[in-house]
Amino acid sequence: MPYLVHCRPEVMDELSRLRASGWRVAIVTNGTADNQLGKIQRTGLAEAVDAYALSGIEGIRKPDVGLFEVAAQRCGMTLEGGGWMVGDHPLADIGGGQAAGLRTVWIDRGTWPDQERDADHVVTDVLQAMEILRTEGDRSRQSGSEKADLANGDANPKIGASLGRR
Repeated sequence: MPYLVHCRPEVMDELSRLRASGWRVAIVTNGTADNQLGKIQRTGLAEAVDAYALSGIEGIRKPDVGLFEVAAQRCGMTLEGGGWMVGDHPLADIGGGQAAGLRTVWIDRGTWPDQERDADHVVTDVLQAMEILRTEGDRSRQSGSEKADLANGDANPKIGASLGRR
C-alpha cells in the first residue's frame, strides 16, 4: 500500500507555507503502523509535518480524543489551545475533531451522500482546506491566537485528503 500513494507537489508546497507562517501540522490516522508509517515516509510527509499519531502505534483510534491529544502534544501544543482537523471521514475525522474541541474542515468526496454536514467548512479538495486554514489563520494571528492543524491520513488509498493522496 505505501507504494501506491503519493503527495501532490502543490500540497507539499502548501504544507511548507503553513508551517513557515507558524502553523504546527500533525497527521492523525487510523490504520496499521507499518502501512501508515510507510505511507508517511514514502510520500515525504514525515519531513513535511511537525508530528504524527498513528492508531496502530498508540493503540487509540479516531474518533477517540486521545489520538488527537497525542498529536497535539507532539506538536508542543494542547487541545485546549484550539486548532483544526482536516479530514474526509465524517465520524472519525470531523466527529473526533469536534469532540477534541477543534474546528473542522470536511473534505467531502461524495462517499457519504446522505451524511449531515456539521463541519465548520466543507470542501472537495485538500488545497481548498489549506486556503481556509491560511485565511482563518491570518484572522487568528490578528487576534493573537495560537494555531494548530491536525491532518487526516487513513489507510484507504483514495482518501487521506489532507495529505493530498490520490
